[in-house]
Amino acid sequence: MQLKDEVRRLRNTARWSWQGWRSTWAREKSLRQWAMLNAASAVLAFSLHLTPGERALIIALGLMILVMELVNTAIEETVDYISDAQDPRAGRAKDAGSAAVAVTAIAGGLAWAVILIG
Repeated sequence: MQLKDEVRRLRNTARWSWQGWRSTWAREKSLRQWAMLNAASAVLAFSLHLTPGERALIIALGLMILVMELVNTAIEETVDYISDAQDPRAGRAKDAGSAAVAVTAIAGGLAWAVILIG
């Protein structure tokens, strides 16, 4: 491919990603809550005497929570688009997405606990 095509593809990918972020931000209170908590966590990570590795871990896990919230929203939107009928499989899919967010949040919390206690 030509460089021009790659630049256009990259620009489109960035635009679609930004659209996904903005749409989810506007509709999902949980994403906004996690983002605010992560901002506070990052400020705290840079306020405390932590190693660069500890800071990187805290910030990376915080970003992973946001990633999982975006994935969870994608699962919920897809399930709701496919059918509005009650189906146990749809419920399990949504619950699994929610659990992924929770497990990632627990990982972030545990990282903070180990860093602060250790």
